[in-house]
Amino acid sequence: MQAKSRASKEDVFQSLPVPTALRNMIVPAISSQLIVLIYNMADTFFVGKTNNPYMVAGTSLILPVFNITLCLAGLAGIGGGSLISRLLGQGREEEARRVSAFSLYLGLAIAALFAVGIAVFMEPVLSLLGAGENTYAYARQYALCVIVTGGIPTVLSNVLANLIRSIGRSREASAGIILGGLLNIALDPLFMFVLLPDGQEVLGAGLATCLSNCTAFLFFVVVLLRMGKGAVVTFSPKGGLPRRSSIAAVFGVGVPSAIATFLFDLDYVIIDKLMVSYDDLALAAVGIVLKVERFPLNVGIGICQGMMPLVAYNYSAGNKQRMEDTIRLARRLGLTIAAISILLYEVFAVQFSHLFIADTQTVELASQFLRIRVLATPLMFLSFFTVYLFQAFGKGQISLFLGVTRWLVFNIPMLFLLDAIFGMFGIVWSQATADILTVALSLYVYRTYRPVMGTVPAKE
Repeated sequence: MQAKSRASKEDVFQSLPVPTALRNMIVPAISSQLIVLIYNMADTFFVGKTNNPYMVAGTSLILPVFNITLCLAGLAGIGGGSLISRLLGQGREEEARRVSAFSLYLGLAIAALFAVGIAVFMEPVLSLLGAGENTYAYARQYALCVIVTGGIPTVLSNVLANLIRSIGRSREASAGIILGGLLNIALDPLFMFVLLPDGQEVLGAGLATCLSNCTAFLFFVVVLLRMGKGAVVTFSPKGGLPRRSSIAAVFGVGVPSAIATFLFDLDYVIIDKLMVSYDDLALAAVGIVLKVERFPLNVGIGICQGMMPLVAYNYSAGNKQRMEDTIRLARRLGLTIAAISILLYEVFAVQFSHLFIADTQTVELASQFLRIRVLATPLMFLSFFTVYLFQAFGKGQISLFLGVTRWLVFNIPMLFLLDAIFGMFGIVWSQATADILTVALSLYVYRTYRPVMGTVPAKE
């Protein structure tokens, strides 16, 4: 079975035509991203069926904090996964095995610390997020389930998905995420409307999410057991710690990835804080939009996730042509998806908004917000596509520079500036306005600092 796995890995990384290899990697990744999106939206969808905008607003407030758990997973999963693909490109499987174990225990440690921190500082965190008299109790219920209780299995599931994908097994990596997502969709109405009494719908949604993430983690444990003792991805610490240079490489890519994701979520938190200063209906409306707009973005992330191991492997193996063909095809596909999403959201904005709540005022406001926010989709894709490329190259400092500049120099200041000038709709326009500057910078940095190939990169 291990020999078959190795042959399959070599086919994907080395010999399959680029369109076929990319398809084999990105289709499962996109599928899992869409399921993640759907199950994240499912909570809002089913909570919206109560026609209680305060419940919708309460769950929306926790979304950025929940996403921080995913950024913690990115620190270990993306940092470790990127390095593992590069090590395999250099033929260094033993070191890749040590890196995988280190990444998994790193993910466990930081997830536990984050969950305990949220539990201890729940009240000031929720106050900082903008939870008020009408939304505090709902936000607290949801946070206890999905972050305090469910944080560790959520992080480990995502770390394992990244590590398993890094060795060319995108199908298994995505299957666990899909399983958890489908289970969450099924359990939401059961817990919310059958098992728990009226008024406890948010608690039911949180319990469903927690249980589904625990199930996904158990699935990945089974996958590792079936891979056998010689698998590259392993929990076993028997091989010892990886080299210092490898640990530095994990953090060198993982920390910038986590910081960029954190700043992305901070942007969402600031949007919520600015919107709540207008009214709770505006907060509910933008909460719906921030979920709906994630459809093309999650597809784009799936493209990048599938692309990154192929680019990293062929970069380290010195196969310039295969690497560049992969980059061009992935970029073209992402921009096509972004163009289609603009068309659909402009035409069907009201229908998409109405899926989440029946309140007429909220739907009208959300549809207006959505038609504006979707214009930034191709710009957002190009921005994080460039970051993923530098992560694949192991160039963490450059990806950190792009991430920090995007959010702290362009996006977040633009939020405050346009809010002060144009009010509520200035907040909505800020993404497209800031990302024009971000894309210009990203293209310049890529053309200037992309690695010059021709020889196999030095061993890390």
